[in-house]
Amino acid sequence: MKLGIIGLPNVGKSTLFNAITNAGAGVANYPFCTIEPNVGVVAVPDPRLDKLAALYHPKKVTPATVEFVDIAGLVRGASKGEGLGNKFLSHIREVDAIVHVVRCFEDDNISHVDGRVDPMRDLETIGLELVFADLETCERRIDRAKKAAKGDAKLLPEVALFERLYRHLEGGQPARSLPAGEEEMAIVRGAQLLTTKPVVYAANLGEQDFRAGLDTLAPLLRLRAHAAAEAAEVLPVCAKLEEEIALLEEEEKALFLADIGLEQSGLDRMVTACYRLLGLISFLTAGEPEVRAWTIRKGTRAPQAAGKIHTDLERGFIRAEVIAYDTLMTCGSLAAAKERGLVRSEGKDYVMQDGDVTLFRFNV
Repeated sequence: MKLGIIGLPNVGKSTLFNAITNAGAGVANYPFCTIEPNVGVVAVPDPRLDKLAALYHPKKVTPATVEFVDIAGLVRGASKGEGLGNKFLSHIREVDAIVHVVRCFEDDNISHVDGRVDPMRDLETIGLELVFADLETCERRIDRAKKAAKGDAKLLPEVALFERLYRHLEGGQPARSLPAGEEEMAIVRGAQLLTTKPVVYAANLGEQDFRAGLDTLAPLLRLRAHAAAEAAEVLPVCAKLEEEIALLEEEEKALFLADIGLEQSGLDRMVTACYRLLGLISFLTAGEPEVRAWTIRKGTRAPQAAGKIHTDLERGFIRAEVIAYDTLMTCGSLAAAKERGLVRSEGKDYVMQDGDVTLFRFNV
């Protein structure tokens, strides 16, 4: 999973990126401090792996990973090439989901590219630039489909779909909020539009506001209402606090989070939100050589999940021996679970579930 961190200059993108990846990206009080995207790979937090490791005592524990990309700050007119617009937009096309950092804090020492802090205006600035870029893409798609439809009338529904999408975009709405069925949305997603990508709005709050409680903050409430209307999510964060959390040992980190009323760090909450938006789950493999988490999409069947490990496992798939993680923990060992008949043998049509501890049987 590749997540692109975007936002206007000086909203806290690189600070947040550094906090969640410990990558040491440049942070400075001027626009375009980030030019080429910084990339950091982090482990997906999954406490199930530690508990499985305590059962199996493996030589290696391998979590799933997420790649974060800190993309250059956007300015008004980026869709026409202003600032680093073309570069910015090309980097966004390469990510699976967008973490859009919106500045919700006041700080006289950190300048704002538009002179003053206004989260909704900032959100609209970037949203419209992405929509403008998609309008151009959509227009080209309509022209191509119309030419192709002259020789194949079966393509006329595609022309109608993209004309409908064009009108939707003209209204300033992202493609992901187009009223359409799953079959039509699959066609829209195939067009590689920027606004089809799932979005998490990371509301970057000042430390005082973040500690004071989130349910009554006006900027946050407005962001949540906006996100709800376009199938996005809002994640309140304080990038400066996240920087402090990142430097702590695990025990200190738990105490720090409890002190500010949180159970999870911003990284944990961000990954959880992005997994949910992208429809991802993890299945687990466990044994003496390795305990490992594997990321798949919801609805993936057992043979295709096996193929994530190695193509030979999918090609020669026989069956999957499966036990739910919670069931295994309750039994205390795989042997005990087998004695109680709780390890299931599943065939090619089995749809994998989050937390399935699985052994694949195959023959090639």
